Amino acid sequence: MDLKYSFPSRRSAVMSSRGIVATSQPLAAQAGASMLSQGGNAVDAAIATAAALNVVEPMMTGLGGDAFALVYLSGSNQLKALNASGRAPYETSLDKLRNFGYQKMPVTGIHTVTIPGTLDGWCSLLDNYGTMNLSQVLMPAIELAEHGFPVTEIIAHTWQMYSAKLQLNASAARTYLPAGKAPEPGDIIVQPDLARTFKKIADGGRDVFYKGEIAEAIVACSQKNGGLITMKDLNDHASTWLTPINTNYRGYDIYECPPNSQGLVVLLALNILEGYDLQALGHNSAEYLHLLIEAIKLAFADASRYVADPDFADLPLEKLLSKSYAEQKRSLIDMNKAAQVMETSILDTEEDTVYLAVTDKDGNSVSFINSLYEAFGSGIVVEDTGICLQNRGSLFAFEAGHPNCIEPHKRPYHTIIPAMVFRDSHLFLTFGVMGGFMQPQGHIQVLLNIVDFGMDVQIALDAPRFRYIGGNKCAFEPTIPSHILQELADKGHNVIKLDDPYSQEFGGGQAILVHPSTNALIAGSDPRKDGCAIGIW
Repeated sequence: MDLKYSFPSRRSAVMSSRGIVATSQPLAAQAGASMLSQGGNAVDAAIATAAALNVVEPMMTGLGGDAFALVYLSGSNQLKALNASGRAPYETSLDKLRNFGYQKMPVTGIHTVTIPGTLDGWCSLLDNYGTMNLSQVLMPAIELAEHGFPVTEIIAHTWQMYSAKLQLNASAARTYLPAGKAPEPGDIIVQPDLARTFKKIADGGRDVFYKGEIAEAIVACSQKNGGLITMKDLNDHASTWLTPINTNYRGYDIYECPPNSQGLVVLLALNILEGYDLQALGHNSAEYLHLLIEAIKLAFADASRYVADPDFADLPLEKLLSKSYAEQKRSLIDMNKAAQVMETSILDTEEDTVYLAVTDKDGNSVSFINSLYEAFGSGIVVEDTGICLQNRGSLFAFEAGHPNCIEPHKRPYHTIIPAMVFRDSHLFLTFGVMGGFMQPQGHIQVLLNIVDFGMDVQIALDAPRFRYIGGNKCAFEPTIPSHILQELADKGHNVIKLDDPYSQEFGGGQAILVHPSTNALIAGSDPRKDGCAIGIW
């Protein structure tokens, strides 16, 4: 075999025949792997991993956030989509926010908080398709929170970046700035409040969070900070099981969660790109990058118009996902010139999320994503619980009549998107790329690396990426050659080359591929994060 290390990480793919967990932090990956080793299935492992990530990457994810999942059940050959995102408070409205003095949606603070959907999502997954109980899958997270863990370099860097945000809320500062500052690499962080919260949940289940003492603490926190959350908001919260949306790209069936998730962006762009010979253009050539950017621009334009809570809007998904619609969009692309797009700042936001992939020995698989949206979400921590509340409500539109306009008990546009790929009705790939509006762009780039250019999962994740930011602005990783960037600039792109080695702009992905002949599980983990893939023997 001719091994060609084409990209910097020099990691090889991880392989197993008895189960794999891949995520962004090694201790969390071990938490999931331990469930598989004890006989648990992919769902059990996914929840254990997600809970552990709440502890070791607290700025990224947690009980105060939301989740989406795709679950493949090999025995019945079924694919399920779970929307575990939260809704705006019943008492909120566009007029009320305007009366508070807002002229656009805020990005931090109590009025960005939607009802946390994470725990209900975990419980829905476990109740329907798991084999273990809540106490079992939460045990690794409880032990990590109770006994502490050493903070890694990347996590410490992000923690330090947002220390000023934490200082604005007394409970957040007390919880996440021990000794008055963010931790340094190697510091041992103990989280007694979060450990107690997990223990209460392990004993009392979802009701302690949505109807009991934790719910009461969330409501009290909201009231103290001038928010609108009531017990009815928490009592009425429920996750939703849905049919995934999909398209076929060169013989591969790609599945995403439907709106209010932005998975639609991936499918729209792939439909457009299917009409071009990408191999002939050459991987990451100026022509290739230009085409991808232009397709992504068009897909985001549709998402901005249509992605919203389907309970509040009639979304024309069949039309949008048709090949004839893609052909119309394809005609708008000029291969020699970047389309002029109105400047927008929504794609240029800082987001923090965790993604995990699990496939077990029986072929069941979970593609799972959990998020607070921005780092430490709203910046508000519920006193004595360790729960950081998300700021997902900042993605509501502030325009009356828009499908995504903020309304009572409505779910906002959501950036987090898990994905799966099938070929000839067989599971081929479980994958995701975290990072807010980078997520669909990461899905597209990683998938094309595998399908069109034949890369293995690790090299596909290693490969240099771009990120469309908005208007004609596009950021590029430093390993993309300068002459390529100049050619793109000549086409009218506003080129930004980012050299920061800690930059989170380009996301972080995980992937598990099923070998089509042997069913061996082959996993990769993004070198832009701390994580790894762990196989079971």
